[in-house]
Amino acid sequence: MSSPENEPGPGPGEDLTAVAPQLRALRRRASLTLEAAARAAGLSPAHLSRLETGQRQPSLPMLLALARIYGTTVSELLGETVADQEAVVRASDMEPTRAGGWTYWQAGAPGRGMQALRVHVPHGAQGDIVRVHPGEEWLYVLSGRLRLRLGDTTHVLATGDSAHFDSLTPHRIAAADHGGTDLLFVHTLLQSPTATLCLGPTPGEMP
Repeated sequence: MSSPENEPGPGPGEDLTAVAPQLRALRRRASLTLEAAARAAGLSPAHLSRLETGQRQPSLPMLLALARIYGTTVSELLGETVADQEAVVRASDMEPTRAGGWTYWQAGAPGRGMQALRVHVPHGAQGDIVRVHPGEEWLYVLSGRLRLRLGDTTHVLATGDSAHFDSLTPHRIAAADHGGTDLLFVHTLLQSPTATLCLGPTPGEMP
């Protein structure tokens, strides 16, 4: 599997500068050194340092990986909050976030054990949307076709198809059509910094 470090950077106009100080603050809250956090995320310390100083912007796979490592959610990484844990998320409140070519909308409240996203996966965006970790994942294809790899088996999901699987199974997704794929994506996060112990070997390391 490819490393999140190899994910393409954001396109023109994409601005996630507010993420940089939040990344550093959450890493320190998790009592992780720059080197330890980078190793767990499959990044070089220099690359993570550039993310923390705003010189580079993280892709969605990077955000998901770092959220697991820091025992938090993508919403908290982005500094997003929903007052009093509102149960209903209105469409008008779902602001799109673009990272590494992906576009996604928070479809649930932050700070929950289950995270819901509406995601647009562009064609040609390779790599893992998630890696190997405890929990479960569920996705539903809204439009287009999705290529889902689970372990050694590759599935092509059409509009209306869904998948529900154990996150300990190595998994990878990619858009099968040139127009990209839209999907609903629900996953559980290990809400603890000890998630660093559950990610498996990083690229270049022996199991």
